[in-house]
Amino acid sequence: MPASLAALALAAFGIGTTEFVILGLLSNVASDLAVSIPVAGWLVTGYALAVAIGAPAMAIATAKLPRKQALVGLMGIFIVGNVLCAVATGYSMLMLARVVTALCHGAFFGIGAVVASGLVAEDKRASAVALMFTGLTLANVLGVPLGTALGQAWGWRATFWAVALIGVVALAALVLLLPREAVQQKTDLRRELCVFRERGVWMALGMTVFSSGSMFAMFTYIAPILGEVTGLSPHAISGTLLVIGVGLTIGNVVGGRLADWKLMPTLVGLFIAMAAVQLIFTGAAHSTIGAEIAVFAWAMIAFAAVPALQIGVVTQAHEAPNLASTLNIGAFNVGNALGAWAGGRMILAGAPLNFVPLAGALLAIGGLTLALFALNRRPARTFGPSTAQ
Repeated sequence: MPASLAALALAAFGIGTTEFVILGLLSNVASDLAVSIPVAGWLVTGYALAVAIGAPAMAIATAKLPRKQALVGLMGIFIVGNVLCAVATGYSMLMLARVVTALCHGAFFGIGAVVASGLVAEDKRASAVALMFTGLTLANVLGVPLGTALGQAWGWRATFWAVALIGVVALAALVLLLPREAVQQKTDLRRELCVFRERGVWMALGMTVFSSGSMFAMFTYIAPILGEVTGLSPHAISGTLLVIGVGLTIGNVVGGRLADWKLMPTLVGLFIAMAAVQLIFTGAAHSTIGAEIAVFAWAMIAFAAVPALQIGVVTQAHEAPNLASTLNIGAFNVGNALGAWAGGRMILAGAPLNFVPLAGALLAIGGLTLALFALNRRPARTFGPSTAQ
């Protein structure tokens, strides 16, 4: 794998950290800005909505730029957004700064995935995308805990200054390491917009929504499930979240290699495994050992699908991949919201907490249905060169 992928992974680490570290700093932010915890929570929702809405807009806005220039410009926006977060004098300014930061998120991952897949041989494309997304998984394992600790010790603004510094280092790495000739291609906007006519692109985006929804139906409520059903202490829950982070990282790498081997059969198998492990967890949640094993397996399976889903949509829109790849990042965020809503509906309906993963299992079955339909299609364009193997 070329060293330039490390620059993309470092940028992904910074972006992932700034997205999720706010979760550990909500109480600090709410206290400092004199708002309630639920109001501070809108900083999370606002970011996600800005990613979903801003991703295609930024992809179109950067369409006439060479991909390297687009990535460098997007990282510049990321740095500015985090600096604005650090100096925000009130809640409204912080929300605006979060939105500015989020604007770079979807387009960077979308264009970055196209660039990563173009830096390697065709049979290594999913692994290259997985390596870039390793930065995102490491953000959950290292960036969020360290950023939270820094914010609690030195104030939440210090965390955003630190993330801005990561952005500066990532920008320098992109400038120095990304080969200009490999990412010089500009985007034909008219061709990019034609992806909306491709049924295969919409199927790939639908699988992403179902996959992410399946993951977040359980992930959103994992702490109360572990606390109230499994009986773990807050300290033990923190340890389990670290276990989940390790599972996400391993799954990302393994999923990339499986997708390079056989793309669509991999997705079919992963959707089946997603549904199965969440069904098992409804019973295993009552046992500490069973719960730990189940959440580790669930984390690996859930994130193993990410590189396959990303390379799948790039394959479907291979003549104009930038917009489709960026839309897929928005689809992940739509799935996040769908999963959180579905799990919440289970709770509001009076289901026991350990039954919440059933919502994730049902969403996985929805993804499986789409994957099976895609696997059995016989159009001129398939879901990748490995589909029929």
